[in-house]
Amino acid sequence: MTAGEPVGSTPSPEIHHQHRDVTGGWLRPAVFGAMDGLVSNFALIAGVAGGQAPQKVVVLAGLAGLAAGAFSMAAGEYISVASQSELAAAEIAVERRELVTNPRAEQSELAGMFEERGVAPDLAAEVARQLSRDPDEALEIHAREELGVDPGNLPSPVVAAGSSFAAFALGALLPVLPYLLGAHSLWPAAALAAIGLFTAGAVVSRVTARTWWFSGLRQLLLGGAAATLTYAVGALIGANGL
Repeated sequence: MTAGEPVGSTPSPEIHHQHRDVTGGWLRPAVFGAMDGLVSNFALIAGVAGGQAPQKVVVLAGLAGLAAGAFSMAAGEYISVASQSELAAAEIAVERRELVTNPRAEQSELAGMFEERGVAPDLAAEVARQLSRDPDEALEIHAREELGVDPGNLPSPVVAAGSSFAAFALGALLPVLPYLLGAHSLWPAAALAAIGLFTAGAVVSRVTARTWWFSGLRQLLLGGAAATLTYAVGALIGANGL
């Protein structure tokens, strides 16, 4: 009981909990982009090293894989997000036109949405009427309810492409770095890649319900398995002199 609170009164409940961002926000695409670059480029380097290629060839393969993967990720992300945004913008334009040409029908549709969520018919109609007085507010509600998008906050293809490029390049650079610093064997790259894999997996736990050590270990095992298999393929090809 706090000071000044009447004796016998029921204390007001206090809210202490906070929810994590279940959509992942910026963290999800950044971490998964870096993880993709790390796994794919380390596997590529491992495959080339497994074929007993000289250091210069391994470095060239790693840098080529970094550039190709980063540009490919950026281009794919740009096209994907741009197409999604253009489609959403077109559908929002349809909704805006309907609000101008058929305002009563759109208001009735909005009231029906509230009724489906359990609001009494009279109250739903009144809420829809008041919200429909502001065209921008009405458009935002219709877009969110019918399309699942916010008209004023559509994703940017440039931002998506840039973040994908940077994240992939950062992850892909990690296994190449020891070779750039003078390493002549795969072990330093493997050690650095293992640290990166575990760290990235641990960070992913922030957007999942798993513990940091479980996510980190899982990512380490999966990435290690991919690199090991690719190394075996490279060693097999190198042994056959192809």
